[in-house]
Amino acid sequence: MAKDYSKLAQQIVDLVGVDNIESVTHCQTRLRFVVKNRKQIDDKKIENLDLVKGVFFGSGQYQVIIGTGLVNDVYAAIDKLGTVNAIYGKDDVDTTDNDDNSNKTKLQRFMAMLSGIFIPIIPVIAATGLFLGLQSAFTNAQVLKLFGAVPSDIPANVNTVISVLTGTVFSFLPALIVWSTFRYFKGTPIIGIVIGLMLVSPSLPNAYDVAGGSAKAIMLFGHIPVIGSQGSVLTALVAGFIGAKMENYFHKHVPNVLDQIITPFLTMLLTFGIMILGVGPIVHWIENLMVAGVEGVIDLPFGIGGFLIGAAYPLMVLVGIHQMMIAIETSLLAATHLNPLIVLEAMYGFANVGVALAMIMRTKSKKAKATFVGAFSSQLFGVSEPTLFGILIRYNFRPLIVTVLTSGFGAAILSIFKVAANSYGLAVVPSYLMYIYDARDLIIYTIVSLLTVVVAFVATNMFAIPKEILVADTKDKDPIQDNTVYAPIDGQTADLKTVNDPVFSSGMMGEGIAIKPNATGKINIYAPQSGKLNVVAETGHAYGLTTDSGIEILVHIGIDTVSLNGKGFTTAVKMNQEVVKGDLLGTFDPKVIQDKGLDDTVMVIITNSKDYFRIESEPDETISNGSALIALQQQTETSQTPLATQG
Repeated sequence: MAKDYSKLAQQIVDLVGVDNIESVTHCQTRLRFVVKNRKQIDDKKIENLDLVKGVFFGSGQYQVIIGTGLVNDVYAAIDKLGTVNAIYGKDDVDTTDNDDNSNKTKLQRFMAMLSGIFIPIIPVIAATGLFLGLQSAFTNAQVLKLFGAVPSDIPANVNTVISVLTGTVFSFLPALIVWSTFRYFKGTPIIGIVIGLMLVSPSLPNAYDVAGGSAKAIMLFGHIPVIGSQGSVLTALVAGFIGAKMENYFHKHVPNVLDQIITPFLTMLLTFGIMILGVGPIVHWIENLMVAGVEGVIDLPFGIGGFLIGAAYPLMVLVGIHQMMIAIETSLLAATHLNPLIVLEAMYGFANVGVALAMIMRTKSKKAKATFVGAFSSQLFGVSEPTLFGILIRYNFRPLIVTVLTSGFGAAILSIFKVAANSYGLAVVPSYLMYIYDARDLIIYTIVSLLTVVVAFVATNMFAIPKEILVADTKDKDPIQDNTVYAPIDGQTADLKTVNDPVFSSGMMGEGIAIKPNATGKINIYAPQSGKLNVVAETGHAYGLTTDSGIEILVHIGIDTVSLNGKGFTTAVKMNQEVVKGDLLGTFDPKVIQDKGLDDTVMVIITNSKDYFRIESEPDETISNGSALIALQQQTETSQTPLATQG
């Protein structure tokens, strides 16, 4: 039976804010929200949700990291709620606008475009690389010698059949790219395929043959050289963009009765004509310069270029511009059938494995270990986001620095040995399949990748273990602990379920109780327990503290009072300050709150309620500041069912 993720979906949507969400989509590992106000989202509350590995804001989106596979189920649950604009996979949504491009920079929009175009064709390129690797391995003279055979013993017709598996994708790569580009820009994909096939038609001189001198270009009108576009990724991108935009224009301006025939006719004719009559050769020349530039960086002496690429790649992933590399890798593969760039980028994943493994070995926190194990498992198969956001930048930046430097170190060695893959799309453990075509490269890649893991593991242990994970969870240190939380103000208690705010009344923030103030004039708010303040809202409407025994308490003054921007509130404490029960935290004026039509009810919440076996409080009672308000009993090893009651 499929697991129900509706509760988690509702919690995430409520914490991000139903009214704050403009749209939501997802990728392989994370939910991606386009929000109106990023500042109103409490990252810590979302990170504390079960199954959430971390949060990050980048590329104009608020991203909640869930994990491979699971993110699809959580997204489906959000879509089913029907309360926000869920747009992933809906064909009627314009993919060029669905990420709220108005909030993105031009570079971010360009990265999103490259991702949308190239990701759909990654699987077939990765599969072709595997075909090539297997072909090289099983037709190798040394391998055949084990069976008493030589390469010439393989029948020609067998080699021909194998060449279909290994050569089709690269022979017709421009057609795939034009198709994907049409799809991205909402053109008709079948028209894109036909235009792409025209660019590599066997009737045109093959670009490779012309470059090698075995064929000559067709001289159209005696002056314009015409050749095929084999190996030109940029030409296919430009053709797809021009064709899709042209088709959309014709759809709007051609009469409906003629649209089905005239629009494809004009789109194919004009796009092919534009590309053949000058644009294609110019774009191909630009692409060759770009490829030569990348190869020049990779070939810098002493591994300098490799280090720069390997060290920069983790940072590119962090800010979301790494998709640009896919286009460059595709051009390299199309031009040379080899991909030295992915080799250098791949060390990022192995460095992450070493960092995550060190964290797993050293942590004493069960909750942290569960996060690290999940990140480590995902990273083994090339999914880096849980490690990046759940480890590298969650505690401090030292683990990220270790990854950057060790990734650069491994990439530098590989660039010195000029190791190259024969495809892309595979990372960490599966990545070895990209090198089975060449025993030398496979051996070097294996040694360097494992060395990168070891160096990252040692460096993390020496310099990058955060102190937080070296402390056992509170319930591990003291399995039975009775505690009391005290009233921060005078007033009348009320059941939390009656509060007019679903975030509190539903219990998603934790169990607790509400207090209706009964005083007039300014009201003092006192510390409900002794501990360290980890929340002091700039607007003065909320305070959070963690006690020495591990109780996490939130005192929230009013509902939607953050909108007052501090009017009517004063604070007497600072973030990370140690306070004693009864210390003054600040003041608030209920009249200012009420004059704005807002509710001045004060909520006292135990935000880590799941750590307790029993939470008790009494509604409908008159209480005074400093009197017992909430009683807690921590989980014990023998507790069977968590129980939280009020009343």
